This record gives sequence, structure tokens and C-alpha cells, in this order.
Amino acid sequence: MPDLLIKNADVMLTMDDTRRELLGADILIKDGVISAIGHSLPAEGCDVFNAQGKIVTPGLVNTHHHLYQTLTRAVPGAQDALLFGWLQRLYPIWARFGPEEMFVSAQIGLAELALSGCTLTSDHLYLYPNGARLDDTIAAANEVGMRFHATRGAMSIGESDGGLPPDALVEDEAAILNDSIRVIDAFHDPKPGAMVRVGVAPCSPFSVSRDLMRDAALLARDKGVMMHTHLAENDEDIAYSLEKFGCRPGQYAEDLGWTGDDVWHAHCVKLDAQEIDLFARSRTGVAHCPCSNCRLGSGIAPVRAMRDAGVKVGLGVDGSASNDIGNLAAEARQVMLLQRVQSGADAMSAREALEIATRGGAQVLGRDDCGQIAVGMRADIAVWDANGIENAGSWDPAALLLAGPTKVDALFVEGRQIVAEGRMTSIDMCKAITRQNDLARKLAEG
Repeated sequence: MPDLLIKNADVMLTMDDTRRELLGADILIKDGVISAIGHSLPAEGCDVFNAQGKIVTPGLVNTHHHLYQTLTRAVPGAQDALLFGWLQRLYPIWARFGPEEMFVSAQIGLAELALSGCTLTSDHLYLYPNGARLDDTIAAANEVGMRFHATRGAMSIGESDGGLPPDALVEDEAAILNDSIRVIDAFHDPKPGAMVRVGVAPCSPFSVSRDLMRDAALLARDKGVMMHTHLAENDEDIAYSLEKFGCRPGQYAEDLGWTGDDVWHAHCVKLDAQEIDLFARSRTGVAHCPCSNCRLGSGIAPVRAMRDAGVKVGLGVDGSASNDIGNLAAEARQVMLLQRVQSGADAMSAREALEIATRGGAQVLGRDDCGQIAVGMRADIAVWDANGIENAGSWDPAALLLAGPTKVDALFVEGRQIVAEGRMTSIDMCKAITRQNDLARKLAEG
């Protein structure tokens, strides 16, 4: 792959350790790594991308998603439900998925993320009907060209045992652990610059047993991979924990080994002050999903308090059955607005929200090689067109999340361009969308 020079960016928001903002600067990329940043860098022997009139940022990082849900957006009966009722409406539909549904829905979801500036995403896949496997989503990520942190989720407590999911969607716990070992051994790459990593991710405290949570933590640490689950998402979640476990979710997590620098939890809307302190002391990460939390009426997560306490916080779009949009730039704007609603107009700036969406997410996912534009970092870079209607009249284009745009002009992952002029270059989008809509129609008619 030839060297790449991204040249003469109007504004470059590096999100490096000093949060430099550069005007008219260049980035030189060699073998997928940023090798130089400066002005008037030599272009000899390089492919050149002209970034004049553009805003350049690190690629955004998505820390929580359920990619399979792009096939079940805006489902009647689930549009106005709270979390538990929403799940009970959708579980029977998801039970009819198979490998093709998993692959195509992931392909669409990943492309949607890429068009919103995302270069690295996690995915929480916790159901495997009709022969579906984690391999299906990893194959989609390879085709799209996005950096991918797949997590092997699971559900083991069905309705007959007091859980929420139908019995047909739960798995034997020994089989869950064995398949987790399989996918880690097959796909996990611990090296810097890895395109695929794998984590262990029992779905939630109300869909797996204490034993599985504990055993999954032991397995993850033995394999040296990260751990992920849902926690403290809404009032129903808190009530369930108090009734079934006799403690709040933070205590439940700590008792089972689910706190630490190798753990991140999704949502955490209802963490109290003691739990926030626990997460800060243990370096446990949080995937904040503001749009999903609004859509399901879960509440506003205490992000300001978390960050002030030192908790690692990243953003997640969550599944497209509960958002129902997979635009990470829009998510970053939403976290800024919600914290202002909760704590005042000075509670969060546009630049801090962008920091959460970039280096914040990278820290949550354990990636010290991504999330900022700095020499030695991987070349995951988003380029935003500052000449459109969104920025017309803007006095501060660097305040990207105040005015926009929310879709990228170009996107580079490991120095490879996967979006050009606002269009995917790695896959045939028309073909993928047609197949997605055909599958969704069959599910709706079935």
C-alpha cells in the first residue's frame, strides 16, 4: 500500500494529549500508521488526499451495538415500549434469524456507522438462532473494512426458569463457554493495530446465571480478552437486581468479578454515587447510549458525574431496534445536549463530546493505538466537508457537533479509504440495501 498524505486540512482536531487544533496541516501515513503531522509535508511517492475545505478528526469509536437489530427498526408494538416489554415483543422475531440475516444486518449497520465517521466499533451479539454464529458478523466487518471488537454474548435463562428470553433463544452454559473459547482462538488479535478483537459478553443479569457471569470472567481473564454486558439500564433493571440478588447492580458486578480495566458496561443510566466511585477506582468503563436511553425512556445517565470522578466513558449507538439510527456523530451531539438538560448549558462542550466519541471510546475498548491523531497512532481518520449548508455561517467549524455535518466526506481505516465523497467504497450499498429490505419484509410477513 503506498504512503498517503492527507493535505492542507482547514481544521484538524487531533484529540492528542494536548488537544491540539491545527490549521492547514497535513498527515503522513505509512503502513497504516501516522508517521508525521505538520505543514507542507513532502508529497513525493504518496497518494494525496486534498483536505482543503475539510475538518479532520480521529475516527469515532462505537462502544456498544447490536448490529443484528438493523433488520428490526421501527417494529410496531415495540416503538413505544419500555425495555422489558420491548424485548418481549422482539425476541420471537429475532428467533427466526439465521446466518444470512446476521451477515446482512451487520453489513448495513457497519456501513451506516462508517458514513457517520466511525472507524472502530464493538458489537454485542447474544443470540444465535438457526445456525447463526459470531463468525457471520466478523465476516461482514472484514468486507466493510472497519476495525471490529466482536463480543461473544449469550443468554442462558429462559422464560421457564424466570428469565425474559424465550427458551428457544437460550443456550447451555457449557456450550456458551466452549464457543467463546473457539471464537477467541479463531479471531482475537491482541497485537497493536488489530483489525479484529473478541470479548466475552453474557447479555445481562436478567438473562444469565451468576455461575455463567463468574465463569465468563474467569475465562476472559485466562484468555486475556475484555468483558462486556448490560448494567443498570433503567428502573426495571434496578428493581430486578434488588429482588433477585439482594443488591444493586454495581455490587452484583463487583461480587462476580465484573469490575476492572478489562471490563466495560453498557448504559449505566441508574448508577448511584457509590457505584460511580467503584467504577472510577476499578477503572471500569461505561458505554453511554444516549439516543437509545431516550427512545426507551430509560433516563439520562450521569455522564458529567462519571467523568468528573474519572470513570472511562465512551459512546454507543446501541441496537437499531432501540435507537433506531446508527449515526455515531448524532450520538455525540445527543450526549452533549442531554448533559446540558440535566446540569446546565456549561455542563459539556462540543469538544468534550467529540473527545468522548474518539479517544474516550478507544480507552473504554482498551485501544491505546486509536482514538487520536498523533504520530505512532493507527491511521483511523474522519474527514468532514465544511463547505455544506450545515456549516454555512459557522464561526467555529471546530465545534463540529454544534452545527454538523453528521456524515463524513471521507473515512480512512488503517490508512485505507472506505468512504469517498460520502459513499461507501468497500461494498455495493445498493445491493446490500436491497437484500436487507427483502429480508426485513420476509420477517414482517412471517
